Amino acid sequence: MNKPILSVTDLHKSFGPQHVLKGISLDVQAGERIAIIGGSGSGKSTFLRCINFMEMPSQGRIALDGHSLGSVKQTRAGETRVNYAERELCQVRARVGMVFQQFNLFPHMTVLENVMEGLVTVKRAAKTEAREVALSQLTKVGLSNRLDAYPSQLSGGQQQRVAIARALAMEPEIILFDEPTSSLDPELVGEVLRSIRVLADEGRTMLLVTHELGFAYHFATKVIFLADGVFHEVGTPEEVLKEPKQQKTKEFLRRFNEFAF
Repeated sequence: MNKPILSVTDLHKSFGPQHVLKGISLDVQAGERIAIIGGSGSGKSTFLRCINFMEMPSQGRIALDGHSLGSVKQTRAGETRVNYAERELCQVRARVGMVFQQFNLFPHMTVLENVMEGLVTVKRAAKTEAREVALSQLTKVGLSNRLDAYPSQLSGGQQQRVAIARALAMEPEIILFDEPTSSLDPELVGEVLRSIRVLADEGRTMLLVTHELGFAYHFATKVIFLADGVFHEVGTPEEVLKEPKQQKTKEFLRRFNEFAF
C-alpha cells in the first residue's frame, strides 16, 4: 500500500476537564472518501478541526505525506509536548482545505471576490490569475452566473457552494467538510451534495462529517462511526451502514430508520 497522505496517531483533545477525543488513529490514502458519522457531541467536528489545526491537539501526532507536524519538546516536569510554528500551520491549512457548517463568507465582498481573496492574500497570486482560478471553480459548482452577487443575495445552498469553490481555489490536497448541509433548508441540501459528488468523481481526498447517511453510503469509500471520542466502528459503507457489528452503531442507525416506510 502507498504511503498515507494523512496519518493521525493517538489523537487526544480536551477542553478543560472535558476529554472530547480519546486516542484516535487514522491513515488516509490519496483519493479516499471518508464519511464520519455519529451523534451530537461525539467529537466529529473537533476531529476535523484538529486535523486542520483550527484546534490544537492535546496529545498525539498528525503527519502529511509521512512528515510529522510540529516538534517534540520536553517540559521541565518531564512531560512531552508538541510545539507548532505558525508558518508550518499556515502551510498545513493551505494543503488541507475546510468547508464549514456556516458559510463564513465576507458579506461586503461579491461571490467572485470571496473566492479570489485567499489566492491574493495568502498565495500572493496576481489578481488576473486569481480571477481566472476563481471563475473556474465557481463554474464547477454551477455559480458562474452569480459572480457579482453578494452573499445576502444568495440562498443558503448557493452560499455553501461559494464556500466550496473558495476551498477548491486554494488547490488543497485534502478537503474537510464539517456537516456542510446541516444549516440548509431540506430543498437546498441536494445542490450542495451534488457539488461534493462532482469532487468525488474527480478522485479528490475528502473527509466528510455528515448526517446524510444515504449520501454517505453512495459517496464514501470508508465510513467511521465516532462515539464517546473514539472510533467504535470502521469499514466500508456496506459494513458500517448496512451490517454494523457494534451495538452502539446499531442503536445510532436505528434512530434514522424508525420512521422508514
